[in-house]
Amino acid sequence: MSLLNEYIQKEQQLKQLQEDLQRLEGDQRLKSELEFKSKLEALMNEFGKRPADVVALLEPSSEQRSAAPKAAASSSRRKRRLKVYKNPHNGEVIETRGGNHKGLRSWKDEYGEETVESWLQQDS
Repeated sequence: MSLLNEYIQKEQQLKQLQEDLQRLEGDQRLKSELEFKSKLEALMNEFGKRPADVVALLEPSSEQRSAAPKAAASSSRRKRRLKVYKNPHNGEVIETRGGNHKGLRSWKDEYGEETVESWLQQDS
């Protein structure tokens, strides 16, 4: 698209938006909503309240809904068990909560997975 065409298109969009804005400014419903908003803000300022305080006061269940996901998210996944392996060849001990421990992986490559799993000392 040429620059001139783009300019003409934007100009038409601007004209349409200005017409829409003028129509809205004449709408009585918008005027009453703006008046309500300004009175509400003045009232909140007078009593030192925030919008969240007003929402919590008018709809207490919304506060419970917003607090519940935070608690559920933190406890949704339980911690893996700690596994302690002891290498009988050199006495080295590895404590891990997962199977991708670098030292454990090297032992499994060297001695075999079944052998290393037999070295499991503690599984808690």
